[in-house]
Amino acid sequence: MKSQFLKSLALFVCVAGVVSAQEHGTAKGAAPVTTATAAAPPAVVITADSTPLELAKAAFTAQGGEKFRSVQNMMLRGSVSLYPPNSPQSIPGGFSILTANDKLRIDIDARPIIVFKQIYDGQQSYSSMPNVEMPPLSKFGLSALSKFDQPGYKVTAIANKKKLRGFRIADAEGYATDFYIDPTNGRVMEFFLTYGGLTFGTANSKFKDFDGVLIPVSFSQRFEMPQGPFFAEYNVKEVKLNQTLAEDAFAIPR
Repeated sequence: MKSQFLKSLALFVCVAGVVSAQEHGTAKGAAPVTTATAAAPPAVVITADSTPLELAKAAFTAQGGEKFRSVQNMMLRGSVSLYPPNSPQSIPGGFSILTANDKLRIDIDARPIIVFKQIYDGQQSYSSMPNVEMPPLSKFGLSALSKFDQPGYKVTAIANKKKLRGFRIADAEGYATDFYIDPTNGRVMEFFLTYGGLTFGTANSKFKDFDGVLIPVSFSQRFEMPQGPFFAEYNVKEVKLNQTLAEDAFAIPR
């Protein structure tokens, strides 16, 4: 039971990396961005007749537009509360997520219950939990949104969810993410993806603007396990964009 929970957690926190993954290389000599700004949100126009492509463009604009697309790398640090299936008690801990292009490093420290590390260096992966397959980060979530208008990507309609407007972004290989946005400002409030036969959902509840790029700083995730739903709640306390990364930032332990 514990082994299954840890393996599910491993896959779950890998998908958390989709929140910040971008399709760009590591910055060289760029100064990190660490301070939230109070910039006015970009103007978006969403009507009852907006097409799926127009909804995707509105979400892209709300996220920061070309500034969002040009992010070289991102580091998020903060606290996390993990809720095992059928348990009202959370497991508190800390997390760190570093992404650059397809590269990923995730550290979860919720001692004494869980200490977990996951690394993908662009070619091979490492997990402190063996036999855990990592989702291709550039295929899902906000990374897919950053490429919605590029060749090979298709935006299609899905049913709306209550007051949120919905659309789907899929690539030529069939990887797809369903997005639900706030029609008043275009912000991505929820997105869902399926990988390895499991459906993962992310709900964003709070954002901050960092140099024109909108970053979710409070978000929750859920997926269904045979034993019941698994939840995780993340609170981001530190954000760094476009920093100069150490050569061994994604080094796999030997």
